[in-house]
Amino acid sequence: MADLNEDDLEFRISNMLVALADAASGNFDARVETDLPSDDLVGALSRAVNEMIASLGDAERRRTQLRHELETKLGTIEAQTTAIRDLTTPIVEIWEGVLGLPVVGMVDTRRSVEMTEALLAVVNARRSKFVVVDITGIDVMDTKTVDHFIRMTKAVRLLGARCVLSGIHPDIAQTIVHMGLSMDELATHATLRDALQSYVTELEA
Repeated sequence: MADLNEDDLEFRISNMLVALADAASGNFDARVETDLPSDDLVGALSRAVNEMIASLGDAERRRTQLRHELETKLGTIEAQTTAIRDLTTPIVEIWEGVLGLPVVGMVDTRRSVEMTEALLAVVNARRSKFVVVDITGIDVMDTKTVDHFIRMTKAVRLLGARCVLSGIHPDIAQTIVHMGLSMDELATHATLRDALQSYVTELEA
């Protein structure tokens, strides 16, 4: 080991500890002096400390880059999810104060909640008075599906708007009858045209 006095040795070790403490707190720029020969114990230790801090810095930069890439991908996924949700809940303003919501495919609890939230937001924002939920695109309707639409209708009513269903297939109507499901809480019309005509008739009355 190089001929170091006690004070110099203590100073060098203290610098190593400070550099390591800085690295532990996220500062990977700190380095210690490496003026001693590599075959010297203190010199070798100094170089090892610098290499370790540099390695930690590289690892942290890689983690930061990966975290940024992950956040970017998550943002893209969220944007795509929002776009898909908008496509599956295409709320259309037919006339001023009149909204149409065509529903296609299966309606489960999650989709029902998303549709209801989106519909209520639009009804509230546009102060709509009449909403037609057209289910021409639904091939199967069971107890849960009926309950979803009943809840949606009640929620819309709480905002002061009427909500009716249109487009019930004959097969679905028969299924509802055979299953003993109650549609008393839902105003229904055979077609979207019929639903809109009923609204116009009410306005003219």
